[in-house]
Amino acid sequence: SETIQEATFKILNELFGEYGLVVLIADNERLKSVMRPVFEKDILEKESSRIVDSTISQLAEAGLKVQANPRSINLFYLKDDLRERFTENGTGFHVHNTDLKFSKEDILAELEKHPEHFSPNVILRGLYQETILPNVAFIGGGGELSYWLELKDLFEFYQVPFPVLVVRNSFLIIDEKWNDKIERLNCEEVDLFKPEHELLTEFVKRQSKKELTLDKEREELKKYYDDLRETTGKIDKSLLQHIAALEKKAKNKLDAFEKKLIRAEKRKYAEEQKIIQDMKASLFPNNGLQERAESFLSFYARTGRKFIDCLYEHSPALEQQFVILRVH
Repeated sequence: SETIQEATFKILNELFGEYGLVVLIADNERLKSVMRPVFEKDILEKESSRIVDSTISQLAEAGLKVQANPRSINLFYLKDDLRERFTENGTGFHVHNTDLKFSKEDILAELEKHPEHFSPNVILRGLYQETILPNVAFIGGGGELSYWLELKDLFEFYQVPFPVLVVRNSFLIIDEKWNDKIERLNCEEVDLFKPEHELLTEFVKRQSKKELTLDKEREELKKYYDDLRETTGKIDKSLLQHIAALEKKAKNKLDAFEKKLIRAEKRKYAEEQKIIQDMKASLFPNNGLQERAESFLSFYARTGRKFIDCLYEHSPALEQQFVILRVH
C-alpha cells in the first residue's frame, strides 16, 4: 500500500470483514462539510475548549484521571503530507511549524472551499465520527471510556446523540505449554492472578506433610489472654490496656515465626518456584495484564484465523466478565 491509511484499511478488512465490520475513511470532503459549523465555532469562539475544560474539572473532582486536554483551537491543517495544528495570535491564525498564515476571513474562506483541509484533534474526533456515522454504543477499555466521558457535555452542546459506553471484553490467553504446569501446581486459573509469593505459599501448604500453620497456637494464645483479662478485670481494669498490648505483641511474634516456617519449607520447592516465576512473567508481563504487553499477532502467527474465531466464540458480549482462555 502507498499509505498507512490504506494498509490499515486492508488489514482490518482481511481480518474482520467476514464478521460484518464496516470501515469508513473519514478523510473526505463531503463528510467534513457536515462539520463546518462546528469547526467554525471552534476556531472563532473556542466553545469546545471551554466546555471540555469544565467537564474535566468535574471528572477530576470525582477522582477520574484526565485522558486528553483541549487546546484553544482543536483542529489541524491537513494538506498533502502536512498535518499541523492551528494556533492563534494577535494578527490571525498560524499553522504550527510552517510559514502558513490566515486572517479570519482567509481561514473561513478556506473552511468553506476546502473542509477536507481541516482535521479534528482528539477533542473533536469523537464528535465528528458520531455525527457522520452514529453508533448505539462505543466499546472500549477503561482509559478510552474515561476519555469519552470528557466529551459528554460537548455532545450535548452540539445536540449529537452520545453513545452508550460499554467496557470491552478482556482475555487472558493461556498457551498449551502452561496447561501441564498449572495442573502440576494444582491451582485454578483464577489463582494465577494472585501474587507470586502467595501462589507459592499456597502450593507449599498443599504439598507439605508438615504442619505449617499455627492456628491451634493462636487459639490457645487467645484463650490464655481471655482468661488473663477476666482475672485482671476483677482486680484492676486499668491494666487491661497493658494486656491488650502484650497480646498484640505475642500475636505478631507468632505470625513472624509462621512465616519463617513457610520460608524454610519453600526452599525445598525451588523447581516449582521457578515455574511460578516463569508463568507469571509470561502471563502477566511486568506485573500487568497480558493485553497491555502482548499483541494478538503472536497468537495469530501460530494458529491463524481460528484464534480470532475462538475469541469471537467465547466473547461474553455485554456481560462484564474477564475471560480466561486456554489455547490448544
